[in-house]
Amino acid sequence: MTKVILKKKISPRIANGHPWVFANEVNQVDGSASGGEIADIFTHDNKFVGKGYINPKSQIIARILTRNPKEIINEEFFFKRIAEAWEYRKKIGYTENCRLIFGEADFIPALIIDKFNEYFVVQTLALGVDIWKPAIVNALQKIFQPKGIYERNDVPVRELEGLGQQKGFLSEPFDTNIIIRENGLQFHVDVANGQKTGYFLDQRDNRRAIQHIVKGADVLGAFCYTGTFEIHAAKYGARSVLGLDISENAVAQATKNAALNNLDHICRFEATNAFDALKQWSKEGRAYDVVMLDPPAFTKSRENIQKAITGYKEINLRGMKLLKKGGFLVTSSCTNLVQPDLFLEIIDMAAKDARRKLRQVTFQAQASDHPIIRGIENTNYLKFLIAEVL
Repeated sequence: MTKVILKKKISPRIANGHPWVFANEVNQVDGSASGGEIADIFTHDNKFVGKGYINPKSQIIARILTRNPKEIINEEFFFKRIAEAWEYRKKIGYTENCRLIFGEADFIPALIIDKFNEYFVVQTLALGVDIWKPAIVNALQKIFQPKGIYERNDVPVRELEGLGQQKGFLSEPFDTNIIIRENGLQFHVDVANGQKTGYFLDQRDNRRAIQHIVKGADVLGAFCYTGTFEIHAAKYGARSVLGLDISENAVAQATKNAALNNLDHICRFEATNAFDALKQWSKEGRAYDVVMLDPPAFTKSRENIQKAITGYKEINLRGMKLLKKGGFLVTSSCTNLVQPDLFLEIIDMAAKDARRKLRQVTFQAQASDHPIIRGIENTNYLKFLIAEVL
């Protein structure tokens, strides 16, 4: 058995339950450690901390799977964890479409599994879990008897683990363009070529939260991607909806989704740089009843955190300037490095510069099928705010 001995000044983060062990927190590794092995992890004075997979090539050298010294990491372990995660989703009412496994929050670090009807999309983002991919696929087959399983490992983060990028079928091939239902609407999902796993399930509950503020409203949506927020606005009674995205392919998909729901007479989408449009239109004096901002993550590293802060402040400032007095700002951030308090501080700075007052309607996180574990900061990543702008 491979054994990892931590330094004397062990990070309280590990002792308090965080599953990541960084390379600079390790004093020594005894036994084989070429990468992917299951290791026992101990404090400097030989107290058991947990067991998990290790990778000497990664900055995160170990990811803890269990704190129970008697628990064996084998195929049955992964079956049990996935079955437990499914039972949790059923209890909280997320069954048809859901994030089945949310990595550390479901106690399988670096594993993402999204369920779209009877199809599953899998991401194994660390060497340790990638080795167990056959066991994970077997568990999905046994529990769900799915129509298809697809691998979306075409993500750069795998290269930090010494893994290549790849995607493809983990089951018999199937049509990767599927249709899902959400809040009484239908959406096309391209599991092979869409962003991330093909669809952003984490905003599902937040999309429902706009239903009252958009009635009879002229709505502008920036960074609309495939138009999910905009199409919800149309369903909930908006007078007009304009969605902006820099990707022509995303705009084409958004237009297709609007037509699928017979809402293309209300929704219109344009392929344009949302930053430029927000800036130019506020100068022109355009005004909307509701402005929705759902940008991609502006940074994935702490080194660029100031860039992200500047970006969020800029788009929210422009969004507020485009709102009529008493209009509503709907704004999000999916950058886990920008925690909730900092996000609200950025919004306050933007409001001050825009000389507008804010009245908070709601402030939410991601949908509950993406659980938040207290003490594991990266599980609390999505911030969603609706505010009246006075």
